[in-house]
Amino acid sequence: MAVRPPPPPHPPSRGTSHLARPPAFRGMARAAPSLSATAASSSTTPAKKKVLVPIAMGTEEMEAVILAGVLRRAGADVTLASVEDGLEVEASRGSRIVADKSIAACADQVFDLVALPGGMPGSVRLRDSEILQRITVRQAEEKRLYGAICAAPAVVLMPWGLHKRKKITCHPSFIEDLPTFRTVESNVQVSGELTTSRGPGTAFQFALSFVEQLFGPCTAEDMDNTLMTKVDGNLERSIEVNEIEWSSDHNPCVLIPIANGSEEMEIIMLTNVLRRANVNVVLASVEKSTSIVGSQRMRIVADKCISDASASEYDLIILPGGPAGAERLHKSRVLKKLLREQKQTGRMYGGICSSPVILQKQGLLQITAIEIVDQDKTVTAHPSIVNQLMCEVIDRSKVVIDGNLITGMGLGTVIDFSLAIIKKFFGHGRAKGVANGMVFEYPKS
Repeated sequence: MAVRPPPPPHPPSRGTSHLARPPAFRGMARAAPSLSATAASSSTTPAKKKVLVPIAMGTEEMEAVILAGVLRRAGADVTLASVEDGLEVEASRGSRIVADKSIAACADQVFDLVALPGGMPGSVRLRDSEILQRITVRQAEEKRLYGAICAAPAVVLMPWGLHKRKKITCHPSFIEDLPTFRTVESNVQVSGELTTSRGPGTAFQFALSFVEQLFGPCTAEDMDNTLMTKVDGNLERSIEVNEIEWSSDHNPCVLIPIANGSEEMEIIMLTNVLRRANVNVVLASVEKSTSIVGSQRMRIVADKCISDASASEYDLIILPGGPAGAERLHKSRVLKKLLREQKQTGRMYGGICSSPVILQKQGLLQITAIEIVDQDKTVTAHPSIVNQLMCEVIDRSKVVIDGNLITGMGLGTVIDFSLAIIKKFFGHGRAKGVANGMVFEYPKS
């Protein structure tokens, strides 16, 4: 197994994806931009494209947050709108998201795109919103872009009659509800102004399709590289060194500390995927409030503050990325103590994207053993921060597990990162089952 000691001469470039992409994506490869980079074309756009992403109790949070996060990174003016009485919404896997506005405040606005996330019973609650129905029907009548993913094409668009004369796809659980002669099973289906997709595992493709339709193929390609959603044929899903068993005599408990500036897509994906495997996930804020504002200006409400969370022990502590958020996590004395105890007791810990730098600053990327000279852990991380790491870095795998440490490259690798955790705790079968439910491509064995 080849490992590369830092610093690398240049950040590695990404290959093309094995998943379905709009034609403009195929055969293109560019170096991954820095974490702070956004699409270059967004700065020259005369007027921001306006996008509506409605949410409800029971909405699939991965789909909603990926839609909003990707489109905001591309330069769109995205409004998360609640169809409920209040702005705070508890999503399908228990994450709490605070919308920007109520749907009533959006009734008279004109949007370039209306994109509906799925999830149950969230899709039913979207369907029952008369204001949202009027907005979306008007969108279709005036030939502006609209779309739906997962359960929403069948549960929302069909009762509204917005699927007629369109090719359409949805989650496999609802595919039989669609008209047979116009149903397709592609990950993303563009049919005129309507775009549909299959589930959480295809949400990045769904969002990037809208980036291409709104901003053009070059911006979509830039975003694809920034998000690291491209999959190089030579890039392995996961590599494990110094293998140990991750065992527990109880349902694993995972702590995800969060801060202002943390990457909300990573937070929500980690939480969602792990909870699908019945992992007990605790979101803990290191801020004075349990409510944090992520790097893409989405507000997430944690389960606890870090001081309350510190009263418990965790089988695994995972730091999300987002450079500003990672630095704020680093400043938390309570979290530092928790991580130090985590290492001393041999329990699992890790980080994704930019957060391995924080683990390094806290001395958590070194192995210390009696009569053995200190040696470094082996990790992976986002290419833009690899130069800051003093340990060995594997740049050909999305996920690296070194004993009780797990690290991941970036946004586009979070699902693989989460599934690697599930596999370590429960085995391949559980990970495969979770992947299937999300419509995410995963090896059979």
